[in-house]
Amino acid sequence: MATFFGEVLSVFSRAVDEEEEDEEEEEEEDREIRREVEKKREVLVSWNAEISAAIESSSDKRFPCCTFVLALGDNATGFASSYILSSGSWEVAGSVRIWNERGRDSSSRSESRHAPLSCTFYRSITDPTAVLCQCSCYVAEDQQFQWCEKVFSCMQKNCLKVTVLSTCPVSDYKTPESTYTLPVPFLKVLKTKEYREETSCSLMEQPNIVEGLPAAVLTYCQVWQIPAVFYQCYTDITRLDSVTMEAFRPLLSCQGMSRLAADTLNINETLKKIVTNREIQSNLYI
Repeated sequence: MATFFGEVLSVFSRAVDEEEEDEEEEEEEDREIRREVEKKREVLVSWNAEISAAIESSSDKRFPCCTFVLALGDNATGFASSYILSSGSWEVAGSVRIWNERGRDSSSRSESRHAPLSCTFYRSITDPTAVLCQCSCYVAEDQQFQWCEKVFSCMQKNCLKVTVLSTCPVSDYKTPESTYTLPVPFLKVLKTKEYREETSCSLMEQPNIVEGLPAAVLTYCQVWQIPAVFYQCYTDITRLDSVTMEAFRPLLSCQGMSRLAADTLNINETLKKIVTNREIQSNLYI
């Protein structure tokens, strides 16, 4: 700063200092907000008392699991309920608690809009090494790696085989042919290098890709050299539908799934109950 007499004076600017303090305060507030959001979006895995005890007593802090089936979405979970869980030889083994913005908006009216959603684990009573997970909620991109890490870190990987089931609109299927000529619904499969069993449908062709939690699970299994297979059902019906659920039925002839199948006598009745219950829940006037 120069005076009228030519002197140069060093002047301390309070404005600059205050701006720096404001920026530091804003950065600290932003960091605190990010920490709160990260904490809220944390994936929380819990197991029942028996599995928790097995994890604690084992040297590697894992419980034995040879067959893990993950059903994603309404139709895949409906298939699992009808063709596997309806046998009655399954017990609730644990859950994954998840919160995210998209999941919050789709929560049922009977629950708080901010209540965390859940993936539910079931374990076979006759074969405790078989675990099935039903997941109808949305798992955000920043939660998918967490989900894989926290779920599979509890399982022994030396004899583990993973099967993932999901559905997708047939409009997302990329093919040089017209989708109108395809026998909808239909299955396509994608598997890791270590999975060597026969599959009940043809491989997914390029340039079709896998997204979301199925992609995260397959990537995790590929890295850890876990045999894993993913069955994608392409359908033209987005809601819960018995025809789409039955499209997964050929999977029951596979080696890893055949021993999990329920008695076929009660399946049709179970399918009707699942569709009816979902229609009632989605009716705004009830």
